[in-house]
Amino acid sequence: MPYTSDTSSDSVGARIREFRLIRGFSLAELGRRAHVSTSQLSRIENGDQPPSESVLSSVARVLGVSVSVLRGQPYMETLHRDQLDALLQPISTAFDDWDMPPDDGPPPRTLDVLEGDVRRIYALRVKAAFKEIADRLPGLISELAVVTQLHPAGRDRERAYAAQAEISRTAAIVAYRTGYMDLARLALARMAVAAPQSGDPRQVAVERYERAQIAADSSRLDRGVSLMRHALRDLDDDGDRATRAVRGTLQLRAATLSARQGDKTGAASWLGEAAELAEVTGETRDYALAFGPLNVRLHEISAAADQNDYDVALDVADRVRLPDDYPPTRAAHFWIDRAHAQAWTARPDEAFASLVEARDASPQLVRYHHSVRETVGTLLRFRQRASDPLREFALWSGV
Repeated sequence: MPYTSDTSSDSVGARIREFRLIRGFSLAELGRRAHVSTSQLSRIENGDQPPSESVLSSVARVLGVSVSVLRGQPYMETLHRDQLDALLQPISTAFDDWDMPPDDGPPPRTLDVLEGDVRRIYALRVKAAFKEIADRLPGLISELAVVTQLHPAGRDRERAYAAQAEISRTAAIVAYRTGYMDLARLALARMAVAAPQSGDPRQVAVERYERAQIAADSSRLDRGVSLMRHALRDLDDDGDRATRAVRGTLQLRAATLSARQGDKTGAASWLGEAAELAEVTGETRDYALAFGPLNVRLHEISAAADQNDYDVALDVADRVRLPDDYPPTRAAHFWIDRAHAQAWTARPDEAFASLVEARDASPQLVRYHHSVRETVGTLLRFRQRASDPLREFALWSGV
């Protein structure tokens, strides 16, 4: 039963080496252009050191590829196994046809019914139930496209566009998580059209929040931070708790992107602003954004791990206690970040236990998360023969 490791042809380091050779760069030349030392780059290519997010972004920019390409996304074998690849193409087709209602199609359901479907899709998204979501999205995208044309003015028009914005956002999230970046960009482009028509400026800010994630994949971390600044400028603090929660979430994304740029000062500043706001809002879950003091802590862990400050990440993680009803995707991200830090501080048993916790929280998110694959590959290298549970986990996650 084959398993890959960090030195296999499927590792991030091996893909960096492959693209480096295709571009005709020596180690020294790539290192000079990406501002990474030759010795560090060599360790990364050989699987002896994980690339920080800032290094990975810089290397991807020099090589002229996206970060997702260096990670090997989309993971086609796993997508085939889950039959998800066949479900994603109809989503793209539905977006392509969204301004052309079928000539002989049945009339759409009422706006009340469609909004109920959007809420159910949201509940599935919180669980990262990608397959169930992808199966339902095409029809819902098409129906909402018709409904927006049936309501040319008034509050119902805004409701229709709000639903369309949210369903487009869901499609973008599913596409991003499964590695289909072109589809993610298409879905966000549709959201960018719908959100301003919803009458809700927070929807516009949320679209920019999601777009910043896509910018990061294209190694445009500075663009992502700029998007957050513009979103904060345009979303006035009206004193509403939901508005403040959205603003705080924008600050947290800016902190993450700053950390990936290697801007520790900027990341700390953004985290500080978010922490102050979280003390005012408390724990919130508006717009599927779990903002509050706990999520600020989780972003502190992520920011530290992104910069390879694993001891700092674990120090914060050891003080985190997740409530039983915390959103499964957010809980899974916590355990994934913790596992990554534990693996690279020589705590393989603890790291595997954290991966199991992550899978229990949100199996489909874990199955397609790039950091999980990197961590599993690292754990497989700790021993000549991995334990059966680890080998089974590796097979399940596609490693």
